[in-house]
Amino acid sequence: MFDTLQDRLAATFKSLRGKGRLSEADIDATAREIRIALLEADVALPVVKEFVARVKERGRGAEVSAALNPAQQVIKIVNDELVEILGGETRRLRFAKKAPTVIMLAGLQGAGKTTLAAKLGRWLKEQGSSPMLVAADLQRPNAVNQLQIVGQQAGVTVYAPEPGNGVGDPVQVARNSIDEARRTLHDVVIVDTAGRLGVDAELMRQAADIRDVVQPDEVLYVVDAMIGQDAVTTAQAFLDGVGFSGVVLSKLDGDARGGAALSVAQITGRQVMFASNGEKLTDFDVFHPDRMASRILGMGDMLTLIEQAEKAFDADEAAKAAAKLQAGGGDFTLDDFLQQMQAVRKMGSLSKIFGMMPGMAQVKDQIASIDEREIDRIQAVILSMTPSERANPKMIDGSRRTRIARGSGTTVSDVNGLVDRFFDARKMMSQLASGGGIPGMPGIPGMAKRSKARQQPKKGRGKRTSGNPARRAAEEQAAAGRRAAASAGPSPFGDPGGPDGTAADPDFALPKELRELL
Repeated sequence: MFDTLQDRLAATFKSLRGKGRLSEADIDATAREIRIALLEADVALPVVKEFVARVKERGRGAEVSAALNPAQQVIKIVNDELVEILGGETRRLRFAKKAPTVIMLAGLQGAGKTTLAAKLGRWLKEQGSSPMLVAADLQRPNAVNQLQIVGQQAGVTVYAPEPGNGVGDPVQVARNSIDEARRTLHDVVIVDTAGRLGVDAELMRQAADIRDVVQPDEVLYVVDAMIGQDAVTTAQAFLDGVGFSGVVLSKLDGDARGGAALSVAQITGRQVMFASNGEKLTDFDVFHPDRMASRILGMGDMLTLIEQAEKAFDADEAAKAAAKLQAGGGDFTLDDFLQQMQAVRKMGSLSKIFGMMPGMAQVKDQIASIDEREIDRIQAVILSMTPSERANPKMIDGSRRTRIARGSGTTVSDVNGLVDRFFDARKMMSQLASGGGIPGMPGIPGMAKRSKARQQPKKGRGKRTSGNPARRAAEEQAAAGRRAAASAGPSPFGDPGGPDGTAADPDFALPKELRELL
């Protein structure tokens, strides 16, 4: 969603690199490019003006003029200001002192309130709460049925006493839901209200009546992140007509320019609390302004990636797999490989996972072209094997590979490639798990199988010696002393010398600069 803004900001910061000092013209040019980038991203004009003014003011201050790297300091300023307009700090839900906590969802039709209600219910259930969804949208066709379906998928109770489709009183349903929640011991009530295609008096009156009846602890305004400049207008209308305490951004995975995310919090003074970035019920999380600013600037989001990995990976199973690799890797089987791969799939699409890594913004086109179906094909190949074949891939001969290819709907070359890559990956992971580094990589501990060309000493001029006779004699005397110390045994300080435990090179000489310091 923020690709356009990300590209423009990256180009702006690139022009600042290598400059030891930023002139007034540099700061003005940078501010102009940032203004254009924000406007192209559909950020509201008042937000753009305030943002650029603060960046220019801080850019002319001492924090940039006295910095060792002014360009990096400007990036830091932009990052700080992005965090500020996104809300500053992470906003958490406020729970009632006496259950149930009532959360009311409001917004325009098509913003994704019904699906978001199920996502929020599932998330609260994972946090240890017992949520109940309330079908108070009785106007939109099949809205009640949709909430029942997504609620069932999320494993959350749905209170739907009326069939909807224009039948029933939504205010009465909302009123009765509180008593039902107390009777069935649900500690959180999520009320899904009706939306309209535009802001109108009927919509506002009904939403205000439901608010007055249930007295919600939180009123969340659900806004479509792809709505553009109109997001600010509708948000202000809902704030005046109903009032809300927090904002939820939906459809953050869209291809729009995402200006709503940078505008709503600043204009309304209500922070973004949650973000929905996909169609799956798991594509939902708490909104962190600092992490979102980091993503916009192309610096990744490692904290969210780590949190998702902790949820997806079983700690005990991961420890067992690591122990197998540290023991030599022979016990690491295709079953273990399949289990780890399935855990990665639980974290989301590979493009999203790679997109959270720092520096990946430079190769986002390649990331976007990743074929997710390749993992499905690998899984099909592994599941077509017998348990003994998965435990010992070396036994897979030609006839077995033909059978596996037919069973998985792939080709023999696909099976061959998977088996070969598995052995290579197991060898590399075993080397990494044992702390030995990557095999064959010079300059890294654990380097193995170095080529004979690298093992041969380089031909050419011999070791350089000083042209000063006195200094040359001193160097020869020092070298003789080091050779004598090496032949006498290891250092009394326990220094074995080389990385493999051998004595240090007796001909080793310090660089000229260090010798002069000594």
